[in-house]
Amino acid sequence: MRKEIINLLTKHNVPDEIASLIEVPADASHGDFAFPCFALAKLWKKSPIEIAKDIVNKIGKTKSFEKIEAVGPYVNFFVDARDIAGEVLKKIEKDREKYGGGKFGRGRKIVIDLSSPNIAKPFGIGHLRSTIIGNSLALISEFNGYKTVKINYLGDWGTQFGKMIVGYKRFGNMQELKKNPVHYMLKLYIEGNKEDFEQEARDWFKKLENGDVQAIKLWKKFKEISLKNFNGIYKTLGITFHITSGESLYEKKMKERDDGALIVDLKKYGLGVALIGKNDGTKLYITRDLAAAIDRYEKYKFSAMLYEVGQEQKLHFKQLFKILELMGYLWAKNCVHVDHGLYLGQDGKRFATRKGKTVFMEEVLEETINLAKEEIKKRAEISEKETDERARRIAIAAIFYGDLKNYRSHDVIFDIDRFLSFEGDTGPYLLYSYARANSILKKSKNKTKLIVNNVSEKEKQLISVLGRFPEVVRHSYEQLAPNLIANYAYTLAQTFNEFYHSCPVIGSDEEGFRLRLVRAFCHVMENAMHLLGIPLLKEM
Repeated sequence: MRKEIINLLTKHNVPDEIASLIEVPADASHGDFAFPCFALAKLWKKSPIEIAKDIVNKIGKTKSFEKIEAVGPYVNFFVDARDIAGEVLKKIEKDREKYGGGKFGRGRKIVIDLSSPNIAKPFGIGHLRSTIIGNSLALISEFNGYKTVKINYLGDWGTQFGKMIVGYKRFGNMQELKKNPVHYMLKLYIEGNKEDFEQEARDWFKKLENGDVQAIKLWKKFKEISLKNFNGIYKTLGITFHITSGESLYEKKMKERDDGALIVDLKKYGLGVALIGKNDGTKLYITRDLAAAIDRYEKYKFSAMLYEVGQEQKLHFKQLFKILELMGYLWAKNCVHVDHGLYLGQDGKRFATRKGKTVFMEEVLEETINLAKEEIKKRAEISEKETDERARRIAIAAIFYGDLKNYRSHDVIFDIDRFLSFEGDTGPYLLYSYARANSILKKSKNKTKLIVNNVSEKEKQLISVLGRFPEVVRHSYEQLAPNLIANYAYTLAQTFNEFYHSCPVIGSDEEGFRLRLVRAFCHVMENAMHLLGIPLLKEM
């Protein structure tokens, strides 16, 4: 129908590039498609409102549309419900798991830097946002035809390791370290970070940079312990990476230079001064990032590189990209800092677990999974193994959706109890809606083909939402905004549940058609949730 509308508009002197600006209204009462007339105002030297009326008068009546009307600066197109039902459902059934995807990324590559927790520190709640959002952006890019390279770029180098080594040398015990590694490493870091040991920590980090055997041995041990912990968390989250590397890799790749502070003056660009080397010869975070960016382009020849990192790093990335540009790397313009806000507690302050201020991701996951188990036990009697897997999926849906439904740059209130609710705008509500649809399909034995007779208002609303999915996916990629897909999934679930309560399926005169609607809902919900990184459940 989109092509038919474009043909109608171009037939009446609307340029192709402007005719293609057709939108799908958020409110179904505004039609199935809408054409905004703003872009024609300058060209036709009329107000958008007058232009909308003119276009409607010129088109007149047509068999393809129930009605075409001008509302303010928009021309709204109402498609015959039976036509659009057949078109949308056939498209979904043909494309299935590919429905909504695009091909514009074919032959191109995107590198995504995400998660990036710090070695020798707990996997913090702050790194969870980067992990969830970055993973979703990778899935959305792949769905649009791109080949992605997901890089987990660990914070495995820097002055903190001097502090860790001091903490271990003065207060550490290997048996205690093995017994409770993550908590114990945090304790060592706190001890080594005391002001009395500042110079000693600097000296140890310098030794580490110079390849001191003892320093390297401890650094490797801390890294090994951290990675084991991180990998357990990633397994629970269901997230994988193509590459796991770290800042230490680029320590070796950087060219030797004379001692002395090195700065890059970026004041004329409004970016201050970037320090890329200290007097003692130690290299800095931005220096390693410069080496990493150059190395990645040489390896992958990417069309874009996304850094999914908190918004507090905005200046760092502006400086990084500007320095790369000044170094003559034309691809620097394709590097993007995809920022995110903070997790906040219900009091509006930085989020802390119920057990204290330090936020351990494994504890957050454990608590959420246990709460999900309690809810499952109220609803069904199933095996312990099945309970564990359902609880994990419900917990993932709760946390991922609780984050991704918000625009990434905004701060998020981290409320586990609210996230886990089976009612309202939550992940478990989406899982429940999908399970409800599957229960209908499981009960039915109807194998009739798609026949569209009369289409009720609730059926038309569901068809309209199903038909909007490809456009939502495209906008989500263009804006690097997974929240558009998350919000769409909630609207889809709501619309399906309204249909479910108004339109009986099994045993109705329209059973064949309605079963196809239910099946189409399942396909689209599967695709939407896949793009959010959320596993579904066929039974709740």
